[in-house]
Amino acid sequence: MKTDVIIIGSGAAGMMCALQAGQRGRSVVLVDHAKKLAEKIRISGGGRCNFTNINTRPENFISDNPDFCRSALARYTPQHFIALLTKHGIGYHEKTLGQLFCDDESEAVIAMLRKECDEAGVKRFMNCEIGEIKYTAAPDNKQGAGHKFHVSTSREDFNAASLVIATGGLSIPKTGATPFGYHVAEQFGIPITRLKPGLVPLTFAPDDWKPYADLTGVSLDVIVSFGKQSFRENMLVTHRGLSGPAILQISSYWQHGEALHINLLPDCEMQSLLTEQKAGKKLLSNFLIQWFPKNFSDVWCAQLGEKSGIENKPLNQYNDKQRKLIAMQLHDWQVTPSGTVGYTKAEVTCGGIDTRALSSKTMECIEVPGLFFIGEVVDVTGQLGGYNFQWAWASGYAAGQSV
Repeated sequence: MKTDVIIIGSGAAGMMCALQAGQRGRSVVLVDHAKKLAEKIRISGGGRCNFTNINTRPENFISDNPDFCRSALARYTPQHFIALLTKHGIGYHEKTLGQLFCDDESEAVIAMLRKECDEAGVKRFMNCEIGEIKYTAAPDNKQGAGHKFHVSTSREDFNAASLVIATGGLSIPKTGATPFGYHVAEQFGIPITRLKPGLVPLTFAPDDWKPYADLTGVSLDVIVSFGKQSFRENMLVTHRGLSGPAILQISSYWQHGEALHINLLPDCEMQSLLTEQKAGKKLLSNFLIQWFPKNFSDVWCAQLGEKSGIENKPLNQYNDKQRKLIAMQLHDWQVTPSGTVGYTKAEVTCGGIDTRALSSKTMECIEVPGLFFIGEVVDVTGQLGGYNFQWAWASGYAAGQSV
C-alpha cells in the first residue's frame, strides 16, 4: 500500500500529526500495536485529561538541549488546542497552577482527535504489529522525492516518503509502552540520551525509611529542592518513600545518590518562633503539631534526636545553638532516596531521541530525510501539570506541517 505518510503510534502526538498532515491533503496511515487509541489520554488526570497548561513556557521542559522545544511550542500554543476543544463543544476548567482539565471524561478528547483524523482521511490500523523497516535514500540524499520507507506489518506492508515515530517512552507499560522508538533510532544511527523514569515516586532503603513507613498517607505542603530547581506543592508519605506532586516534580531532576532538600515549613521563620517560645514548657513535638500531624511530629523529632543528638524535650530546655539547628533541620530536611518505583508508576520517560539530531522546526532527522520523531520518545520532558500533552500537540503539529 502506497501512502504519503506512515505514523507509528496512535497517542496524543501521533494523532495530532496525522490530522494535521491529512488536512494538508497528505495520504496518512496511522499504525499501532495497541487495540485502543490513546490509552495515556484515557487515564490522564484521573480520567479527566489534563490536556495542557496555560502557563506553558520552554522553562517547563527538561532536555539536554533546552532551547530545542521553543520553536514547536511557539507555533502550537495551549490556546490553539483550546480552540480545537471549543470547536467540538468540549468544556474544560482550570485547577491549580494553570492546569486545564476536561469537564467530561478523557474519552471526549480521544473522540475529538479520532473525528478530526477521520475527516482528514487518515487510515487507522490498530492491533497491528510492526515488523521490519527499510529505507531507500534518494541518490542525492536530500529532502524531497525519491526517499522511500518500507514498513512491514501484520496487516499490510506500506511504502511512504515520510515515516513518523510517535511511539512514546517506557512509562506505564500497561498502556502499551515499549522501547520500539528507541530501536528505530538505533537502526538509523540516531543518538539517544540517557533514559530514566520521570514524574515518579521516590523510594528509600527499607532500614532508613522504617521509622516513617507507618506514616503512610501523611500529606504536607512543602518546598522540595534539588540543585537550582524547586517546587512548592504537597508531599505525600508512602510506605516505601515519598510521593505527591512536589516529589513527582523534583523526581525528573533528581540524580541518583544525591540528597533532596525539603523545607517542611515554608511559611514560617522557625528560629524566631522557637526563640519566642524559649520559656515554653511544651515538648518540641507537641509544639510542632500546629503544623504537622502528631504522628509525623513524633517520628521526625525522634529521628532528629538520633541523627543530631537534640532530644525531644520542653522548649525552655534548648539553648540558642540548639534552636538554630532545629530550625535549620525543619527548613532544610535532607533525605537521600535510594531510587524510584520505576517505569510502572512513572508518568513520563526522561531522555530520548537526542534533539541535536532533529530539526526543531519540523522534528525531521537531519541525517535521515523523511524520518521524524515526535512526543515522549524525544528528549523533551515536561513538568507535571499538562505540559507533556502540550509537547505532544506542539511536536505533532510541527511534524504534521512538514511531512
